[in-house]
Amino acid sequence: MTYFVIPRRNDEAIAMTQSIRSAKTLTSPQLPPNAYTDAPQQHPNLILGSLQLLFWLVFHPSAWRNHLQRIDPILYNNSSLIILLRQGRWRNLALWRLFIQGFFILPILANLLLGLVLWALGEPIANIAFCVAFGVAFGVAFGVAFGVAFGVAFGVAFGVAFGVALGVVFGVAFGVAFGVVVSVAFRVAFGMVVSVAFNVELGVELGVAVGVAVGVTVGVAVGMVVSVASGMASDVAFGVVVSVAFGVAVGVAVGVPVSVAFGVTIGVGITINSWRPVLSFPFFIVWNYLLNRLEKGRNAKSPCLLRYHSAFWDELQRLHLPHLDEHLLFVIENNPVEGKAALEYLSTSPQRWAAQAAQIKLDARSLQGYADVEAIRKAHRSLVTSELESEISPLLRIFSRISEDVDAALNQASAYNQRLLLRDVADELNLQLQNFVRSSDKYTVRFYPIIKSWREIVTNYIDELAKITELRQEIDSPYIMGNPIALEQEIFTGRDDIGLRIEQLLRDRRRPPLLLYGQRRMGKTSLLNNIGKLLPNSIIPMFIDLQGAPSSASDHAGFLYNLAREMEKSAKKQGVTLPSLAREVLQSDPFTYFYEWLDKVEQALEQNTALLALDEFEVLDNAIAKGRFDEQDVLGMLRHLIQHRPRFKILLAGSHTIEEYQRWASYLINVQVVHISYLKEAEARQLIERPVKDFTLRYEPNAVERVLQLTRCHPFLVQQLCAEIIVLKNEQDPSIRRLATLADVEAAIPEALQGGGFFFGDIQNNQVDATGQAILRFIAVQGEGAIVSRQTLLQQFPDANITFSLLLQRELIEEVDDGYGFQVELIRRWFV
Repeated sequence: MTYFVIPRRNDEAIAMTQSIRSAKTLTSPQLPPNAYTDAPQQHPNLILGSLQLLFWLVFHPSAWRNHLQRIDPILYNNSSLIILLRQGRWRNLALWRLFIQGFFILPILANLLLGLVLWALGEPIANIAFCVAFGVAFGVAFGVAFGVAFGVAFGVAFGVAFGVALGVVFGVAFGVAFGVVVSVAFRVAFGMVVSVAFNVELGVELGVAVGVAVGVTVGVAVGMVVSVASGMASDVAFGVVVSVAFGVAVGVAVGVPVSVAFGVTIGVGITINSWRPVLSFPFFIVWNYLLNRLEKGRNAKSPCLLRYHSAFWDELQRLHLPHLDEHLLFVIENNPVEGKAALEYLSTSPQRWAAQAAQIKLDARSLQGYADVEAIRKAHRSLVTSELESEISPLLRIFSRISEDVDAALNQASAYNQRLLLRDVADELNLQLQNFVRSSDKYTVRFYPIIKSWREIVTNYIDELAKITELRQEIDSPYIMGNPIALEQEIFTGRDDIGLRIEQLLRDRRRPPLLLYGQRRMGKTSLLNNIGKLLPNSIIPMFIDLQGAPSSASDHAGFLYNLAREMEKSAKKQGVTLPSLAREVLQSDPFTYFYEWLDKVEQALEQNTALLALDEFEVLDNAIAKGRFDEQDVLGMLRHLIQHRPRFKILLAGSHTIEEYQRWASYLINVQVVHISYLKEAEARQLIERPVKDFTLRYEPNAVERVLQLTRCHPFLVQQLCAEIIVLKNEQDPSIRRLATLADVEAAIPEALQGGGFFFGDIQNNQVDATGQAILRFIAVQGEGAIVSRQTLLQQFPDANITFSLLLQRELIEEVDDGYGFQVELIRRWFV
């Protein structure tokens, strides 16, 4: 979890945020011991440790349970005393310490406390001594006897609880009975013991908790344990039932007056934690207020007083503790390490509201402190949108998404593409501003100035980019290498014929699956990203990148969840909102629930058709081959969509044919192949001369022809070479900068070969074998445009017929008359 601290300057804010983010590694040595935790260590002193146990049981039962677990899991699991003895656990000194504190020290302390009370009431010293001695002796003997007996029968934890409960309570009760007010004290104590005994049966840790706590507080611990186990409502209901039942039983035996007193006593003992927090609430308010004032006077100097706040040790308090969020925020700002620990603790406590309120204020201050686009682009790395879900989480997700978009825009190599994507961000900010104005949500008022400020920052930066570009007379490069062209990027060119072919096949009543087949970097993914521009509005493309989350899932539930999420995201870009699919729903029966979700998707589509475009289907095949997914389930699901859901069309995309993947061929019948290859010459010319509106570079005619010759209208290579030409021109004198000549094209070739190394390296290392590489090198050294006869090649490479077929299929060479030559001149130059 990340926290935001906003000093006066934004660079200080970022430094502070980074400091807090890295505080996780520093937390342990800087935090006060036993602070902001449910697993504090017990004090080593036997008496103080006993009182600490009592405190945990009354106010902090989670600490008690963790203490049991730390001593020995056998206590937590409620194993029998016989099992404990057989396993030799009796050698555990910490276990003996627990028994001593429960059976001996706590009864002694309780009776000493009784003696002080009697002394304050004016009882004679001799009478007090007799009461205390009798109570201790009776309580220890009674507690040990019943503890051992019930430990054998029901388990160690139950035995300790029941033994301590009876020993301490009966010890105190009989001490009082024989010393002062026999009948009344005995009746009250007896009623409390019965309530304890029945409460102990509610559970393992509850029984242990009651057993130790009842030694001093009698019925208080009973209600505490019940409320921890099943909540306040169950606490009250259980108390009423037990009170009435035992009241009736005792009424039959000893009369109505005694039965009423007995029943009320049990009810009070069991339900005390329903009303104890209410009665103590005013006192805790005063206590916490004093801590807050003192904290501000100390400026949250470590160790902070916040650790003594009742929110960190009274976990049964459900009422909101006033000003806790302010105290927490003050500590976070002045002592980030302790503030981080306190925030993490409160985020899972009954006072979670305070953590949420503090986090909201921190987030708002942080977002408001980002004063430039460099700061905004980093905001998504720090924003907390899931760990502490709150009312403003949807707002934070908006800011996080905008930050990611700004980051993606600034990662563009050219100022032109940065401006292009930032304009989309500005449009999104304008849209969100309108939504904020219309919203009635109470938090939008707080965040409205922030999103307005972000819009101004982004808009101003766009203007600055334009001014700098014009001042330097630089040429903006709109070309995109390495990444597919996204929907919002203007440079996507041509492919109208492929769009028309896909549309015709989608309207085929036979509903055949489609395969968009082409070599790497031919623009398959770019086409899928932009195919909505080529198809009618009634066809909703849903692009799924199988190289991403779907194929990397570990099971079917993860695969289908990621598939549904990608479909939802893609459809949203087309203006269609699909129902969401929760991952938990898919765990028990993933495909059944996925099909039910598809029913809802079809309703959302209305009269439209969904085109499920699965890019890089080979990656999914690899996941099936490794056994992560079952072939019949996954491919059977695709066949089900094709055969039984006419509103869904399947389009696969890859650099291999279905015939190369036999498992797919057996499920997807009558696949129609749509081949994507080089651009048409007119499309390539547009990409060279007019890639975007207001493109400032002009080409001499022979320079354009040379680009076409070198690239053969290969979409990636056209962009790679043209991008290098722009880099070269921007280094020249402004007087000749905006006209590209043939010499410029030739000068850019070496840089294009180097810059496109990953493309050429993929051909050499992944698409051809050693024989293929040798053939390509042999042809390459013959020179530009050379055609090597088949006879010559077979003399050099006998038995290479299969390799020739592969090179032709990869569109690396072409057959001319009775020989072979390179299809693309730049690829030939790479192999020279």
